[in-house]
Amino acid sequence: MSQQQHLLLLLILVSLPLLIIIPISATPVLQKFKEAPQFYNSADCPSIDDDDVASAKPIFCSRRAVHVAMTLDAAYIRGSVAAVLSVLQHSSCPENIVFHFVASASADASSLRSTISSSFPYLDFAVYVFNVSSVSRLISSSIRSALDCPLNYARSYLADLLPPCVRRVVYLDSDLILVDDIAKLAATDLGRDSVLAAPEYCNANFTSYFTSTFWSNPTLSLTFADRKACYFNTGVMVIDLSRWREGAYTSRIEEWMAMQKRMRIYELGSLPPFLLVFGGLIKPVNHRWNQHGLGGDNFRGLCRDLHPGPVSLLHWSGKGKPWARLDAGRPCPLDALWAPYDLLQTPFALDS
Repeated sequence: MSQQQHLLLLLILVSLPLLIIIPISATPVLQKFKEAPQFYNSADCPSIDDDDVASAKPIFCSRRAVHVAMTLDAAYIRGSVAAVLSVLQHSSCPENIVFHFVASASADASSLRSTISSSFPYLDFAVYVFNVSSVSRLISSSIRSALDCPLNYARSYLADLLPPCVRRVVYLDSDLILVDDIAKLAATDLGRDSVLAAPEYCNANFTSYFTSTFWSNPTLSLTFADRKACYFNTGVMVIDLSRWREGAYTSRIEEWMAMQKRMRIYELGSLPPFLLVFGGLIKPVNHRWNQHGLGGDNFRGLCRDLHPGPVSLLHWSGKGKPWARLDAGRPCPLDALWAPYDLLQTPFALDS
């Protein structure tokens, strides 16, 4: 072996320990997003400024505005940005939409706020801090760890987090896109006493959402005795916050969560308490407003087709998320419908 080869081998051996001991940061790379185009109201949109609201920003309390609530965190920020873009792009009155984002107290709310402002500098929005300690003590483990995130339960606390002047809100998950005007969904008639509206799926096996412990209990099994309860997905809901507050529905949900801590009556995170409180009592919405399950099941996240019928909203509920599958080079066919709303700035775009 030549002297040059000896030196090269020595250099490699000296370098190996350094490669092993250098710590790799667990902090995720900060994602950068492109600025979305600005969208404008059509000529026949109502004027928010005409509302009799004593506020520097009347839209935040306006009954004419469409109020949208979403959670915001670093793990799903890419989906949230895409969802916001889809809402604005398909709205006939995008300037009349206000977003209410809920972020965990442990999150970097300033960075999340900056991300939204950079991509949508014209957007009317607010970020509310959710103190998860109040709900963390009530959370029981579920079939998938992602479902145990306290922020998943923020939808149960919207009536407390949002200003009292906000009477109605459309709640949206971060793993969806709209391809229709959200004003149509927001205008859902809740009737005289309904608190919540969502698409119902009465063909689903409703009993499977609760354990044998629940159904074998002579008292608990009577929960749905006087109502025709059907499954509904809590990722898309129209909520009357005034009625929610009057009926103290957050406390009702918490009571079922406390029951779950004492005896295991369900397996699926934040969904079953909603079913227990509202199952059979909601205002049904056309299925077009939640083509859910596109993320597959909670275990493998396999590809799925659309349900039959028209589509106004595509929802990647389940384990598989479109951005993750696209990045991995293993997208499902329907992930191509999400991709045009992805504002993530790639390294190539950053260099240009």
